[in-house]
Amino acid sequence: MDASDAARLLKGVRDATLSGRRPPVGPRAEIEESWRRLLGQGLDPDREQRAEPLPREEVERRRNDSPLRDVLAVPRDSLVSIAEAARHVMVVADADGRLLWREGKASVLRKADAHGFVLGAALHEESVGTNAVGTALAIRRPVQVHAAEHFLSAHQSWTCAGAPLTDPRDGRLIGVIAVSGPPSTMHPTTLALVASVTRLAEAELRTGHFHALERLRAVAAPLLGRLTGRAVAVDANGWPAAVIGMPAPGRLPLPKSPGEGSLWLPSLGMCAVEPLPGGWLVRVEEREHRPGPPARVVLDLSRPRAASVTVCCEAGSWTQELSPRHAELLYALALHPGGLSAAGLARELFADATRTVTVRAEMSRLRRHLASVLASRPYRFADGVAVEVVPRLWPERSGVVP
Repeated sequence: MDASDAARLLKGVRDATLSGRRPPVGPRAEIEESWRRLLGQGLDPDREQRAEPLPREEVERRRNDSPLRDVLAVPRDSLVSIAEAARHVMVVADADGRLLWREGKASVLRKADAHGFVLGAALHEESVGTNAVGTALAIRRPVQVHAAEHFLSAHQSWTCAGAPLTDPRDGRLIGVIAVSGPPSTMHPTTLALVASVTRLAEAELRTGHFHALERLRAVAAPLLGRLTGRAVAVDANGWPAAVIGMPAPGRLPLPKSPGEGSLWLPSLGMCAVEPLPGGWLVRVEEREHRPGPPARVVLDLSRPRAASVTVCCEAGSWTQELSPRHAELLYALALHPGGLSAAGLARELFADATRTVTVRAEMSRLRRHLASVLASRPYRFADGVAVEVVPRLWPERSGVVP
């Protein structure tokens, strides 16, 4: 089958699927899931409704605040020359799907302008339908969207490949690196190339993190040597650099801005926190009184791509950002206060009760930070914990977990 025949077949698959008819062959799973999400949200495939691009000042602010800025040289060195040779454009978007950087030849950038690929543009699915940036953000996996696989008719003359990038310091999704251009010059290995470049960028962030921990360790080691009791020096993300009086803990779930003073941490109890260059000195307070168990949990789902859980107890509160899958798990437990078995959770998330291994692995990861909040056999919120979900109903629940 030549390229023109393949394009006609793909267009027929799209037209049949979106109109509710049975196509001759089914679309790829990630594409079909994206189309279903967008049909469920009422997006019109034949009507383009672009969100306003961000002002230049906001683009610059986001650039300065983004960890992507520190590794921008990786996609520039690895992708731009290849993209230019294929008449493509290389784009980098943040976790909100806003385009922060783009590079390519002037003639290609003009074509990108026609498709809305301008600085500050919203490329998430809710705005421009199925595309390599927005769909990669939604499913957290590399994805290629070819021609008529785009949900919006206006984008069918374009092909794109993108991969999400995660910050290894805190696990946050921080953006997407993508290549876009005409289908005729998109090579079959483009997606693998983009995914590899994204992994290289993550490795650069990880290397920078190791160097920062070494610098913090050099500062903290003399201080810890003069202390008695239990103490640990951690960076701003809670990663330990040096420790005394106890085994090295895992990453501590610090608030975003802990401040100096007393702080209750789930794994250590009440602690005194003091600032250090590049981090914090956390000293465990050896006192008879210990704060009671958490009394309230707020599950914030108002931003599906940045869901969080806040745990409140008598000593204060702390917040943990959630992946979409962990948000789904906690939401399912909030809807079933009596608890769910692993099979029950698998049925809720995947409509497949046999996927218990995945559920148990994800619940194990959740309980590392929420051990005092979550109980097992069955999985549930612990007795006495009041759970609040914001918003009370989560309309985007279906389809969040791939």
